Amino acid sequence: MALILASCNNENKPAVPPTVIDSNAVAIPATIPYSIINEYPHDPTAFTEGLEYKDGFLYESTGQYGHSDIRKVELKTGKVLLSANMEPQYFGEGLTILNGKIYQLTYREGKGFVYDLATLKKETTFIFNAPEGWGMANNGAQLIYDDGSNVFHFIDPVSFKEIKQLKVTDEHGPVYEINEPELVHGYIYANQWKTDLILKIDTLTGHVVARADLSGLRQSVGIAPISRNPHGPDVMNGIAYDAINNRIFITGKNWPKLLEIKLDN
Repeated sequence: MALILASCNNENKPAVPPTVIDSNAVAIPATIPYSIINEYPHDPTAFTEGLEYKDGFLYESTGQYGHSDIRKVELKTGKVLLSANMEPQYFGEGLTILNGKIYQLTYREGKGFVYDLATLKKETTFIFNAPEGWGMANNGAQLIYDDGSNVFHFIDPVSFKEIKQLKVTDEHGPVYEINEPELVHGYIYANQWKTDLILKIDTLTGHVVARADLSGLRQSVGIAPISRNPHGPDVMNGIAYDAINNRIFITGKNWPKLLEIKLDN
């Protein structure tokens, strides 16, 4: 089953509060300590692009042309219980679950897909207004996706019309390459591509209010560093939240493990 692990020396310390600098009152994001609670098996061939937890199971979307799919996964074993392959011309990206449906983006094809949650049967397609699709989440009423820039797009889950945009900034300015967002206690938690950071983003202002630096995590759980091997463990990508039990799960592209971690949740 799961292993109980220690993670970092500051795991029991509270998050350091934001610091306000200069006359513009720009807040430096707080530092979120982390600890590793459990680790589970994860398919090392899964190029993870989206991850979500629902009713005891994980739902995952994977990328790469000719290899993309969506899948229902058993948490404790990592076993794929149900999957649906995508057509080879599509590169699968982020997904989210709302009202019994799975919504999924594609990378550069400008299309999204809607699936039945129970069967993973594709029901319809939609068009989104961005050159690329990256991560996806929802706030219970609207779908939220990002496109590799510093913008979150909020769209209606029925008409797919864009309702608003939210630009993400920190103390240095725009924050780009945001990926795999997840709503946790009213904030967006997101990966940032090619970094080991998880960003905590205010959904009203778009400001990054806190960061967790997980740069020591791979080594502590035995995940190999990024190499030239195209099939080896790649970047950290994938955040799922179990709201009932207040648990956060993370993984990465081609990672052999999925981890439950404690942040400031």
